[in-house]
Amino acid sequence: MTPKSQRLGRDRRGRKRSAHNAESSTRCEVNKKNATLPAATQPPETRAHLEVPLPPLRFGVAYDFRNPPGSGLTNADLYARVLAQAERVDRLGFDLIWLTEHHFVEDGYLPSFVPVAGALAARTQRVRISSDIVLMPFQHPLRFAEDLAVLDNLSGGRIEVGIGMGYAPHEFAAFGVDRRARVRLTEEGIAVLQRAFTGERFDFAGKHWQFSGACVRPRPVQPGGPPLWLAAMSEAGARRAARLGLNLLPQGDRRFVLDPWRAAVSAAGGDPAQQRVGIIRPWLITDDRARDWPAIREAERYKARIYADWIRESGDNVSFMGSEETAIPQTWIVGDSEAVFEQLAAYIAKFGFTDVVTWAAPPGIAPEALDASLERFARDVMPRLKAMPR
Repeated sequence: MTPKSQRLGRDRRGRKRSAHNAESSTRCEVNKKNATLPAATQPPETRAHLEVPLPPLRFGVAYDFRNPPGSGLTNADLYARVLAQAERVDRLGFDLIWLTEHHFVEDGYLPSFVPVAGALAARTQRVRISSDIVLMPFQHPLRFAEDLAVLDNLSGGRIEVGIGMGYAPHEFAAFGVDRRARVRLTEEGIAVLQRAFTGERFDFAGKHWQFSGACVRPRPVQPGGPPLWLAAMSEAGARRAARLGLNLLPQGDRRFVLDPWRAAVSAAGGDPAQQRVGIIRPWLITDDRARDWPAIREAERYKARIYADWIRESGDNVSFMGSEETAIPQTWIVGDSEAVFEQLAAYIAKFGFTDVVTWAAPPGIAPEALDASLERFARDVMPRLKAMPR
């Protein structure tokens, strides 16, 4: 279990900390014993007096920068068009842009969160930038903490980070990382980030990582640093997210990911309703399904074939199957504005998601092809979803 001192100092609601971002602070301070805990992990009798509202619903887009043969785009063209679309997404009032990560994929799957997040920060004004996910076993956690602190300053405090431990054997083999160590590497990496984001000087002695007198500067803009999320495809992963005090990115059957996480948060004296739960559940708003859906459907089939190969090669006992009642769907919602609203409203109510994003540039499809759908969602659907009682 991560030592208590490594979990202190995070406040996801953004309450002001004493001198946390003071420009006059030029030295790292020694570790404080009385750091502030997030409201969701404070004792219930204390939390009751905080009257913290539920996290507001947020919507956004996701990019993986996959560019399969036959797209008609160079990789440079795709990056330029995605960044241009990101500006439009920002102006439309979306809340989030998520980036994904995989390595050594022939279609150019995005391998590096940090530079693209920096480019997005420079091209946007208000949208928050996160990942679903960064693969922690391949990161140097202290250097990653520094990168995230710089990104948080570049963006004016708009960075979040979704973390996963990976599963594809070819990635671990290429990096020379023992796949059997991925859980411990992920947990140690998260612990280092949490310690680094306190702004204090710290030592760290783990099995894989050891640091002495580390002190991350510049300080992140956000008190406690960029909010952290953890992906979970199993009950063990869900309980890990709860134990580490992280927001959740669940996949699969709710009985093994979503429900155990909420139960574990509650059992620890927290309130899962005060933490965020996010997912990619894509939508396409169209009045002509026969015209607009087939190309996206083929892109999804292309992705599914590759993911299925990786999961099979991994040997992991992962199942995305469940009953109609318990499976968490991530298939596309296709229809007019009213149909998309109704289905997303029911989905959010059923599973309690706070953050929902769509793919904005499926593999082989130019980003502009989804612009009309995004515009209609921002105008006709998003305001109604955010106005729903919760």
